[in-house]
Amino acid sequence: MTATLKAEEQNQLQLVEREEMDDEDDLFEAIDKLINQGINAGDVKKLQDAGIYTCNGLMMFTKKNLTGIKGLSEAKVDKICEAAEKIVNYGYITGSDALLKRKSVIHITTGSQALDELLGGGVETSAITEAFGEFRSGKTQLAHTLCVSTQLPINMHGGNGKVAYIDTEGTFRPDRIVPIAERFGMDPGAVLDNIIYARAYTYEHQYNLLLGLAAKMSEEPFKILIVDSVIALFRVDFTGRGELAERQMLSRMIKIAEEFNVAVFMTNQVIADPGGGVFISDPKKPAGGHVLAHAATIRLMFRKGKGEQRVCKVFDAPNLPEAEAIFQITAGGIADAKD
Repeated sequence: MTATLKAEEQNQLQLVEREEMDDEDDLFEAIDKLINQGINAGDVKKLQDAGIYTCNGLMMFTKKNLTGIKGLSEAKVDKICEAAEKIVNYGYITGSDALLKRKSVIHITTGSQALDELLGGGVETSAITEAFGEFRSGKTQLAHTLCVSTQLPINMHGGNGKVAYIDTEGTFRPDRIVPIAERFGMDPGAVLDNIIYARAYTYEHQYNLLLGLAAKMSEEPFKILIVDSVIALFRVDFTGRGELAERQMLSRMIKIAEEFNVAVFMTNQVIADPGGGVFISDPKKPAGGHVLAHAATIRLMFRKGKGEQRVCKVFDAPNLPEAEAIFQITAGGIADAKD
């Protein structure tokens, strides 16, 4: 009986390819639709070369940005924007419509019921979730668990989608995915095939990888982008604060989250906070300053507990109370803590 159930679940998982895309079609309009509005196919190709694959994504760029694309004059950009406005409504909508739009948001399980409850159901799509904490506080372990749980069917609290993983510190371990997949009753080979992975070495490389994602996400049903860790390369490549490059990177991630209704999960390091004061026993704050603070929708602070136990605290979120949850790192990934 169990074997039959597992087989059915795996069959359900394989449907991830195109079936779910029918529901997703309403979420974004392909950039090709501009051709039907009288835009030259060559100009559409120029937009695609610049990493713009949907009309929704196009509306997230200023006209100044678009005229920076080689071969697009101000007159052409005006015409393109006019055509896109006919396809996508980017004006006011009612609160009821906004609520309806929120219903397309999916909550992806973390593997721990306590942590899911803390997050209002799991890691949500169309938002940026940042997990910061010291070394070995469970951030990368959660990233690996999400690589698997995102591929679970919706009725099993998954995202029924593929995973994009950008690794800036060389911490991704494909062999770690195998026991996590087995815990969820999934085929490790199929799970690994549904993860696209890239190792980024410079902030420019990281940004280019993000630009290249638009093409993949417009064609395949991705449900999460994991960046582990988000600020590491800025701290290496910039002696100053590198705020402009940081803003561009985070702006791109916000656009990806909202344009394709994917969850963006990023890990972050902590730095000593000299202004923490004498009353705080261990004054630490997340790297990235106010730029990163404003970009992240949900900020989670991770810290070590007893043994393999870890504590997650909601540091900042628009719709979650400031509370804590205890979870555990196991061979099968993140799970509920045992008493």
